[in-house]
Amino acid sequence: MGETPGTLDELARRAGKWLSLSAAAPERHTAAVVADRFDRITWRDTYEQSAALRELAEELNERYDRTRHHTTDLLTDVFLAAYKVNPRLRERAEMDPSRLVNHQVITSLVESREFAELRRETAGDPYAAAMAVLAQATALRRMLEATRGAQDKAEQARKAQQDAERAATAVAEALQQTAEESDGADEDGAQPTPPAADAVQQTIEAAEASEAAAQRAAQAAAQALAAAAPGIRIAARNAVSKAAEGARAEAVLMRAWGVGPGELERMPFGQRARLAERLRTSRLAEWAELIGRFRQMADGERARKVENATGELVGVTLGNDLSRVIPSELANLGLPALRAVFAARYAAGELMLYDSQGEQTTGRGAIIACVDTSHSMYEAGPGGITREAWAKACALALLDQARHAGRDFVGILFSAADKLKVFRFPADRPADVAQVLDFAETFLGGGTSYQRPLSAAGALLEEEFNDAARMRGDIVMLTDDDCGVTEEWMRGWNDAKHRLGFRVFGVAIGAPRVAETDSVLDALCDNLRAIEDLTDVHAAADLFRVI
Repeated sequence: MGETPGTLDELARRAGKWLSLSAAAPERHTAAVVADRFDRITWRDTYEQSAALRELAEELNERYDRTRHHTTDLLTDVFLAAYKVNPRLRERAEMDPSRLVNHQVITSLVESREFAELRRETAGDPYAAAMAVLAQATALRRMLEATRGAQDKAEQARKAQQDAERAATAVAEALQQTAEESDGADEDGAQPTPPAADAVQQTIEAAEASEAAAQRAAQAAAQALAAAAPGIRIAARNAVSKAAEGARAEAVLMRAWGVGPGELERMPFGQRARLAERLRTSRLAEWAELIGRFRQMADGERARKVENATGELVGVTLGNDLSRVIPSELANLGLPALRAVFAARYAAGELMLYDSQGEQTTGRGAIIACVDTSHSMYEAGPGGITREAWAKACALALLDQARHAGRDFVGILFSAADKLKVFRFPADRPADVAQVLDFAETFLGGGTSYQRPLSAAGALLEEEFNDAARMRGDIVMLTDDDCGVTEEWMRGWNDAKHRLGFRVFGVAIGAPRVAETDSVLDALCDNLRAIEDLTDVHAAADLFRVI
């Protein structure tokens, strides 16, 4: 023990350092990512909605942190780092010592090259940020396991720091008590009683010992963390890479099925999680790439589409389209004696016109995709793509086509005469994602009947004409089989086509013989093509220019 100061002033000078520490102890933070109230509310709401996040937090707390809950703070930081547009980390000196491991983990995540790629998918999106946390769960477990020793030393440093702060407070309290006991004497010459002076001296020495212990604990914690840092950086980089890959894959999956970012943001957390799970785990997942290519192709064809294009001149025909009148007919207008003849021939539709072959005027009625789901459609072609997958990817691209044109869309799944399912997507309402998936997932099996689905399609176009006076619908038959129809049915079918002005396009999938000129499908369709390579989406490109 050192020599006891003789005056109160000397005691105060000796205790000055501890007085300042007790008066202005710096605020220590348990969160590495700086967040405002709204960020914290977003995390809290997301945490409450995600059972998976809660289960992960409980597991990590039980395994690595039963008392201090630093693992929950770590999950919060990982979420906010992914969610915030410009995440900012606190300085190490601002952190509670027990959270320095968290700070190192988050710093490693944020500084990895892959992190910017991850945030392209997660910034501003609570669901995507939560999924990023869950995607990094395995890596977080490994990092927490690898930093157990560093975390223990960080906890010891926290306790040592608290002891030092309490010791500083004790110095201030002892000095205050001594000053009160010496009240009435001149301040500079006040002589504290020996017991009081000894008490102050002892608290100062205790504070010095606590400070030294805190410094040793902080140094040990820093060394342990420095030793663990390379492993943390490697694990963080791998974790971010995996999370970015998962976020990117889910975004691609959603886009392939026509679910846009705006719709996803409005979707409740639970519904979005169920949708993502359904797309990832069902057989629909393997179709995503094909559907995405179909939609991309269809977008490109729409950009090339020209309404009422003249196309290639192939001869002369009769009609009343003044835009295609041949020059010799127009010359008649220059002769007063022949103007009346021109008018009469115009009224009768007997003007000579250039005949052309090319793009046709697109329809205005509903687009109806009749998709064969008989057993043979389950057969796979090149690249492992089934005929069903190709047909439904084409049908979903036709749904997009209808949306762009403001037309109703109907998907009719058929097989045998007793198996039919109709999915209606009116133009004036958003396409329900669950209904789209039901349409894509449904497979009826069995044989093949043309009459039942085509009759249903004709009835729908008849209904549309009666209700809205819309004509010129388009029916697309997607099948791999040919089957007979009765003569009576065929007469009624042709009458309906003439009356309602609809067109029928046929696609023979993986079955070239179905597209032969003497097939029933050829007789039913105005336009028929065969698809042999199921990896080629461009084989149906012209559909999206003329429908």
